[in-house]
Amino acid sequence: MSSLQSAEEAVAAEVAAPVPRPFRRPWTLWSAWRRRWREEHPAAAGALSVTVTVLAAALVVAALVMPDKVVGLGPAKFLRIPAEAIVGAAVLLALPRRPRVVLAAVSGVALGAMTVLNALDMGFNQYLGRGFNVILDWELFGDAESYLEDSLGRTTTLAAVAGVIVAVVLLLVLPALAMVRLSNLLARHTAAATRGTLVAGVVWITCSSLGLEVAGVPVAADRTATALKAQVRQVSATLRDEAEFRKVARVDAFGNTPGSQLVPGLRGKDVIFTFIESYGRSAIEDPVMAPGVDATLDTRTKALARAGFHAKSGWLTSATYGGSSWLGHSTTMSGLWISNQQRYRTVMASDHLSLTEAFKKTGAFDTVGVMPGVQKGWPEQKWYGLDKVYNAFQLGYRGPKFSWSTMPDQYALQQYQERVHSKRPAGGRSRMSLLILTSSHQPWAPIPKMVGWDRLGDGSVFKGVEAAGNDPADVIADTTRSREEYGKSVQYSVTALTQWLERYGTRDTVLVFLGDHQPIARVSGNHASRDVPVSIVAKDPKVLDKVAGWGWTDGLRPAHDAPVWKMSSFRDRFLRAYGSTPHPKKD
Repeated sequence: MSSLQSAEEAVAAEVAAPVPRPFRRPWTLWSAWRRRWREEHPAAAGALSVTVTVLAAALVVAALVMPDKVVGLGPAKFLRIPAEAIVGAAVLLALPRRPRVVLAAVSGVALGAMTVLNALDMGFNQYLGRGFNVILDWELFGDAESYLEDSLGRTTTLAAVAGVIVAVVLLLVLPALAMVRLSNLLARHTAAATRGTLVAGVVWITCSSLGLEVAGVPVAADRTATALKAQVRQVSATLRDEAEFRKVARVDAFGNTPGSQLVPGLRGKDVIFTFIESYGRSAIEDPVMAPGVDATLDTRTKALARAGFHAKSGWLTSATYGGSSWLGHSTTMSGLWISNQQRYRTVMASDHLSLTEAFKKTGAFDTVGVMPGVQKGWPEQKWYGLDKVYNAFQLGYRGPKFSWSTMPDQYALQQYQERVHSKRPAGGRSRMSLLILTSSHQPWAPIPKMVGWDRLGDGSVFKGVEAAGNDPADVIADTTRSREEYGKSVQYSVTALTQWLERYGTRDTVLVFLGDHQPIARVSGNHASRDVPVSIVAKDPKVLDKVAGWGWTDGLRPAHDAPVWKMSSFRDRFLRAYGSTPHPKKD
């Protein structure tokens, strides 16, 4: 009896015990919930399904016809019939379920990747006047992040970077989901989808043949296919350019010229090459910036004349635009067209003679660089042939940064005077200096102001100036203010440099100063040239007599019709003008 009772109790306990529920994946739970919701709310479910499908189609079409430039961006750019959508629909209709879904997902990711590249092209065209290079330009993102941090602060920069990462992920995921959804729709309505695809194909061919347009934009589009072909051509050209440029860099008209035959016309002179950040033709000719900049150039020309200095000015076409200043510096000094980072690396690793190295090679010049924008190791010093370089941390500055610029140009020039220019080189030698001024670097807020030269001290005097200046975020977001403040920054840099020359220059001082590139396209305009002003200033008339045949304009402001040379031609013209004898080095 007891055994029977025990058995009954065991059975009862087993029946009463909770039955373990099998594990259900989140996707399964989501599908079950969705089915129940559809059954309970059929009208809302139908409306939502149609809305999501329409949005998916709109997303895919928008991505397929998305342009790569902000200029002319408008509704007409998106009201087009993409050939890729028609071909894609035809292919998906012909495939069984599994290959169809896989192809739709992969195509969606690829479309998202092309959308990211188009967005990068839009940004690069807007700021640098060129498209994004998928081989060379990835390393520029580090510079962009540093620039944002200097201009807007670390918190804002981190938020911006996080936002970009989220946007990229969404641009890769959403088109893939949209493509899968549309492919399923095609499969459920095969007959209607087939007829629709054929009609769309006929309409596209008709619009393309007749050249039909809406608001000047062709109705028939193959934007993504064209962009993909362009990317393939660019990759091929970039890889080919690397090999070709290596050969070009090994050829040098002055590569074998002995030091005794280099720049004999400048022996005994104190030669200074100075680059002014973003000092472009637009500063002198654009109606917004030009009045203030031109007045400054004319005023400073007269002031220098009273001090016994005279100038001649012309134009050089820079190898870069809106940024990458080092490309402009190296193009000027190498005599080679260094238009991308790959070429820059090639030249920096070569023994191609730089203009600054030419002075060192003579044995008659000490060579020095003042680089307030350099905040890390700078191995390029060797190629430039500089005996000594002062970077941002070696000039004793204790004042505030002005956005990206580590110190005002006036302070950097005063330090150059105290540390370099006021001291005579040993052994009766002359000096050649390379100065890179940074106060006119974007975002042009806050801008330094001139203070008494005897008040500069360690730069602390600029704390009040920086605090009273504009907020970078306000200027960056306003195109008109950016243009106005850019013009003021150029006025400041030119004034600081020419006041330094007026104050400290001697009969032996020869100043060559120029811009490295035009400001960003948003400031200089979408159709601006790549020209920058260049001036040679000296007190000794013999120095300017040697370039009298160049046709340059008297004074600091080059005339509109003054000669325009490629920046890469300057090195050889300068060397020849001052008596250097070519002894070519060939590949």
